[in-house]
Amino acid sequence: MRSSGLILGIETSCDETAAAVVERGARTLSSVVASQIDTHARYGGVVPELASREHLRAIVPVVRAALAEAKIAFADLDAIAVTSGPGLAGALLVGITYAKALAFAQSLPLIAVNHLEGHIHAVLLHERELALLQNVGAPGPDSGTRESTNPDEPALALVVSGGHTHLYLARPAHGTWTYTLVGRTVDDAAGEAYDKVAKLLGLGYPGGPWIDKLALHGNPHAVPFAFSQIKTKVHLGGAAPRTKAAKTAPIAQLDPHFLFSFSGIKTAVLRYVELHNLRPEAESRRETLFAGPDAPADSTIEQALAQCEPQTLDLIASFQHAVIGDLMKKTFAAAEALGIRRILVTGGVAANRELRSRFRAESEKRYVRVAFPTLALSTDNAAMIAAAAWPRLQSGEFASADLSADPSLALGS
Repeated sequence: MRSSGLILGIETSCDETAAAVVERGARTLSSVVASQIDTHARYGGVVPELASREHLRAIVPVVRAALAEAKIAFADLDAIAVTSGPGLAGALLVGITYAKALAFAQSLPLIAVNHLEGHIHAVLLHERELALLQNVGAPGPDSGTRESTNPDEPALALVVSGGHTHLYLARPAHGTWTYTLVGRTVDDAAGEAYDKVAKLLGLGYPGGPWIDKLALHGNPHAVPFAFSQIKTKVHLGGAAPRTKAAKTAPIAQLDPHFLFSFSGIKTAVLRYVELHNLRPEAESRRETLFAGPDAPADSTIEQALAQCEPQTLDLIASFQHAVIGDLMKKTFAAAEALGIRRILVTGGVAANRELRSRFRAESEKRYVRVAFPTLALSTDNAAMIAAAAWPRLQSGEFASADLSADPSLALGS
């Protein structure tokens, strides 16, 4: 029986219920995402119990929509792939339980995918789709690099989102991929810092898009934020501190030059706000823009801009400039140390306008290739899960019947 190469991907690791159909890890037939932003915006962050409840409501219609958009039936699939971690335990269990039931009912193999690996394959999927377009002579969207790249070439991957800031050396090996952790955050993720600073300044959730757009109107050099080199905490004995995804790395085994920390700049912003008495302005902005249940959807960047003093805009621009500068410095330093000439930047923060612009400019100076996923593939989606599952389908790496959620699932060695 001829293989169709079609994999249904399911992603429910946080606050997006997503399903997608991808052919052979290289062509997206459908990608459907049900966002929960409006549900969590009033709280300024994701509420795990609400996230699980919303996944339960959305999972069946989202999967049906993905199959309908792809114009296929369950019988056309070769496998079902699902995110098994890291993420919120309850949210992950919704996707896993449904995927296991589907796989059993349809007699299809089930493939477990690490969420972080999925983000890396979001870039690889985009590159493969560009290659397919170029082979048939059709123009494709900007891939983030001026050179044609081989999707199967080793690369340094920066996964940067609301829950993760990790550097991985990704290498193809025997038809699949291996990952070696090079660096990571020891406390807050970059996207988490964006969300917390945005909340502090009375802006919306998620904070990244608000800060990125408002930063255009401020002076990025007005507030001199700085990052110091991270040192191993003596009292921890080289172990990871108790942070998100703490199981993903023994800190003592990583080069401190490639470790990130964003809790300090968050505290620096708080002190600046208090020192310059900006809190009343932030509270007024929050009450005006986000007072009612429908306010987050109705409020716009223009309205927020009109309520931001120049000093606040300078603070926002300086915060973003410093965070992106730190991400760039350590990513390119790691690439140089490892002798890698190809960088993949992925995750929700990879949608940031300034980040993309500065990474591209720096890559040209250093003669290093850099690639990003599309904006749609930057945030959580199921196409990346289906794409990451393709090598596993080829190698026969299937999940067992007792597959369960692993909120702190590690990637690589």
